[in-house]
Amino acid sequence: MKKKWMLLLSLGAASLLVGCLQVEIHPTEGEKQHFDNGVAFAGQGHLNGAISEFSKAIETYPQWDIAHYNRGLCYFDKGEYNLAIADYSETIKINPNHAEAYANRGYTYDNLGQWDLAIADCNKAIELAPNLALAYNNRGWAYGEKGQLDLAITDFSKAIELEPNAFIAYSNRGYTYLNMNRIEQALQDFSKAIRINPQDATTYTNRAIAYVILGKDAEAQKDLDRAVELGANREIIELQIDKFRSER
Repeated sequence: MKKKWMLLLSLGAASLLVGCLQVEIHPTEGEKQHFDNGVAFAGQGHLNGAISEFSKAIETYPQWDIAHYNRGLCYFDKGEYNLAIADYSETIKINPNHAEAYANRGYTYDNLGQWDLAIADCNKAIELAPNLALAYNNRGWAYGEKGQLDLAITDFSKAIELEPNAFIAYSNRGYTYLNMNRIEQALQDFSKAIRINPQDATTYTNRAIAYVILGKDAEAQKDLDRAVELGANREIIELQIDKFRSER
């Protein structure tokens, strides 16, 4: 029930970031058009189209760090983690100060079970950008997977401090509290995450589990039904919930 927090950069955001880091980029109008097309495709969920457009921009301008970065995000969303890592690594090679690339390469390592590499990358991201909430969120997940739950809570809390509307950080902290058997705190975080973003099936699923542990089956059923409406698999969720119900 893992949660990600990643950042796709538009051309406008890229210009701002590059100006901040004092790295000059000079794409042609054609390359800019491919880049913008890639951002548009990604926003619509057309990952193959986005990858194709970013690749066209990179083909004629291979030093465009943001194009590599965005293509890496698309590869990640397709589950092609090694290709994502390759693009994030190329981004970092071109622009060693690209904190988001470190943070998201770290999250990709999370998905490969390489927790120490994930933490190292997030540490570097935080060194470069101490107020980058996604780096704390992604490092928190790695700590949680290593069983270092107190460190995970600290990182998710820092992410929330930096981005008070980051529903993913609330949801992740709630999931960590759930694993610590701090059910009331988990419930509070899941409810806060849902208030911020009522469209996330995973958070409803996890809140349903918290309700079951507390013996609130009616509330759990409502959350289960809502999770299914949002695309979750009813059979899988019911198996999870029945397991917790049998243990209470």
